Amino acid sequence: MYDFIRGTIAELTPTYAVIDAGGVGYFINISLQTFSEIEHESQAKIFVHFIVREDAQALYGFATKQERELFRLLISVSGVGGNTARMILSTYSPGELSNIIASENAALLKNVKGLGLKTAQKIIVELKDKMSGSASQTGMTSSAPLLPNDSYHEAVQALTLLGFTKAASDKVVQNVVREHPSAGVEEIIRLSLKKL
Repeated sequence: MYDFIRGTIAELTPTYAVIDAGGVGYFINISLQTFSEIEHESQAKIFVHFIVREDAQALYGFATKQERELFRLLISVSGVGGNTARMILSTYSPGELSNIIASENAALLKNVKGLGLKTAQKIIVELKDKMSGSASQTGMTSSAPLLPNDSYHEAVQALTLLGFTKAASDKVVQNVVREHPSAGVEEIIRLSLKKL
């Protein structure tokens, strides 16, 4: 139905963006990868995937067509919904995810919140052949780190929006910030997701 939405970024968090396209604000669920790509922009072109269920309609958005294609591959697997696919793409970069699937590392893939070993194995079995032909992608672009305090609070907020408790998020983010004091907010969230 929609291919992309281009407009002014009216609101942006690590889990969603509101894009003002001609006076209409589109609420778009995004991955951490997409957040890092558009974080310092005032305008954005977001490639979207529209999901309609009996109880909800949701737009998922991506900075690149390649990330959207990975998302579509993930949700083609039975038992993997939009939020789970977004969580996978927030935990691992497209390159990391391609390597995990190519190396059949289900143990690493099941580290994603809400993903069990059986579903991780199913993703690998169903997507290994489909992904072997796709070119690997580059990792996240680096961005200027925020002040440590801002990074800390933004990371905790993002993790709670993704469904983790504030206490657990707070504890993990503290550890990550101690281990990686110069990490930007995206890297803090990515490292925290791997520990939760």
